[in-house]
Formats: sequence, structure tokens, C-alpha cells
Amino acid sequence: HIPSGIVVSSQNERSQHQNRGMAMKVLKARLFDREVEKRNQDKKKVEDSKMDIAWGSQIRSYVMAPYRLCKDHRTDFEVGDVAAVLDGKLQPFIESYLLNKRT
Repeated sequence: HIPSGIVVSSQNERSQHQNRGMAMKVLKARLFDREVEKRNQDKKKVEDSKMDIAWGSQIRSYVMAPYRLCKDHRTDFEVGDVAAVLDGKLQPFIESYLLNKRT
């Protein structure tokens, strides 16, 4: 198989056609195994790049009582208007993150 560089031969049967058929089955199996391994490695890369889902690893925290505060833990940016943030006003957090990422 030229693209993968896999070479397969079979001399178990008496007929050249049967040997060729057997070699094609082995080649398909090896190509399938190679593709499965490649996909598993891709999945592992994605899983390894994910952050740990544990207490304290969150991006943002919201405090409603006794005072009002929304804090971005990546940039230490804080806003006192929690209701606006929960309504979708995230622009200050985005700007803070981009400025922090740039430096």
C-alpha cells in the first residue's frame, strides 16, 4: 500500500488468487488498526488539552450575597453589577481577557 508504506504478503494457499485475497484482508485489517490508533491519539490530545473540572478551576465566580460581585479568575477582573453579567453583558470580561492575553 503506497500511501501508508505497509507491505503484506501471503503464501499460505496454493492459489495466487487466494493468497492475494488473504493479503488484501490482512492489509485492510492493518489499515483499519492504524486509523483507529490515529483517531484514539486525536481524542487523547483533545482530552489532555481540557482543563480539570475541580473546585477552584472555574473561570468566573458570582457572589450574590452579602455583597454583589462577579470575578474573572483568569484576569482578576471584577464587576459589581452581577445581574448585567448574567443577562449577557460580557464585553468587559472579553476585553480584559484579550488585554491580559496580549501581555
